[in-house]
Amino acid sequence: MASLAATNYVLPATVTPPRIAAIQRALMWAVGVGGAIVFIEPSPYELVTLASVIFFFATGLRMRPVFIPLLILLFLLNMGYTICSIYLLDKKEVLNWILTSWYLAITALFFAMVLSEDTADRLESLRRGLILGALIASLAGIAGYFHLAGSGGYDLFTLYSRARGTFKDPNVLGAYLILPALFLLQTVVTQSFWKSFRSAIGLGIVSLAVLLAFSRASWGQLVACSGFMLILMYLTTPSQAQRTRIVTVAIAAAICAALLLVLLLSFDSVSGLFKERASFSQTYDSGRFGRFGRHALGFQMALELPLGIGPLQFSNFFPEDTHNSFLNAFMSGGWIAGVCFPALVFITVIMGFKLVFVRVPWQRTYLAIFSAFFGTVCEAFVIDIDHWRHFWMMLGIMWAMFAAAHAYTYRARTSDAL
Repeated sequence: MASLAATNYVLPATVTPPRIAAIQRALMWAVGVGGAIVFIEPSPYELVTLASVIFFFATGLRMRPVFIPLLILLFLLNMGYTICSIYLLDKKEVLNWILTSWYLAITALFFAMVLSEDTADRLESLRRGLILGALIASLAGIAGYFHLAGSGGYDLFTLYSRARGTFKDPNVLGAYLILPALFLLQTVVTQSFWKSFRSAIGLGIVSLAVLLAFSRASWGQLVACSGFMLILMYLTTPSQAQRTRIVTVAIAAAICAALLLVLLLSFDSVSGLFKERASFSQTYDSGRFGRFGRHALGFQMALELPLGIGPLQFSNFFPEDTHNSFLNAFMSGGWIAGVCFPALVFITVIMGFKLVFVRVPWQRTYLAIFSAFFGTVCEAFVIDIDHWRHFWMMLGIMWAMFAAAHAYTYRARTSDAL
C-alpha cells in the first residue's frame, strides 16, 4: 500500500481553477446536508451525489493506484451479491437491493477519489454540511416526538413512538447522528468560548435526538465513540493545556448528559419507553431464534451454502432479518461476499489505526471520522448496516484519508530533503 502510494504521489497534483474549486466544495457541503433527508425517494442525497459525480468527473477527478484494492474489493463484493441473486432478479425488491448495493459502492469510491485531493477544504465543507444536516434531522425528530409539528408531524417524524426525523427508521437516524455529534464535541473541546457554546447547544440537540430515537446501539455508540475520540485527542495533542481542557469538558459533558437524562425520565412517555428499550432481555434478542440465536444458526447455514440464499431471503427461514452485516454478506452474496465484506471492513480499520498518530492538517477531523467508523463497524455485529449511506460515505472518506496522508507525508519528506 505504501509503495503504491509513493509511486502515485511523485506525479504532480492537478491545479483546479478557484471558481471550479469553490463549486466542488459547495457540492461537498450539499452532499453533507442532503445525507440527512432520506425519507423521500429519490432523496436529496441521491440527487446531489449524482450531480457531484458528474461535475467532479467533468472537472478532472482522478483514479489513483492506491484505490485499486478498494475498487477490487467493492467489485467482488457486489459481484457476489449479483451472482447469488440471479434467480431472484424477477423480484423488484431484490433487484432494487442489488442496484442499491452497486450504487453505494460507487459512492464509496467516489468519496475516496474526491477527498484525496484538496483534502482540508473539501473535508471541512463536508463536515459543515453534515452538522447542518444532523441539526435538521434532529430538530425534525424532536418536534415530531413532542407533538410540536402537529399530528401530521408526529406521524411523519416518528415511528413506533420513537423519533425518526427525516429518516425512515429510528435506528438509522441515531446511527447517522453519531459522526456530526463527534464533530460538535470536538468544537466544544478545542475552540473559543462562543464557538464552543454554540456547538454545545448543537450537541445537546443532536444528543437529545439520539436519545429519543431509542436505539440501544446508537446510545452505546454515542457514549463509546465520544470517549474513544476524546482519548485519541488526548493522546495526539501536544498541548498540556488542551489535554486538561479535554478532561474538563468530558467530565462536564457527562454531568450535563446525566442531568438531561434525569429531566427527560420525569416524563412518563419517555420513561416507559426508555426502560423498555434499555432492557437487555428483549424477546427478539433471546431464545433459539432470537437475534443471537439466529446468528449462530445463520453461520452454520453459511458453511453449507457457498452461494448463500440471496438478498432479503433470510427472513423466509427465520422470524426476522440477520441483524448482523457479516452474516448478511454470507447469506446474500455467498462465500465471495462473505469474505470480501469483512476483508474490506477490517483492512480499513487496521489501516485507520495506523493513521491515528500521523501529523496532518486534518488530523482532528480524521479522529472523529475514524471513531464513528469504528463504532459503526462494531454495530455491524448486531444490526444490518449494509445499505446505510453514511457507512459507505465514511468508508470512502477513510480511504481518502489514507491516500491524502501518504501524499502529505511524502511531500513533507521531499521538501525536507531539498
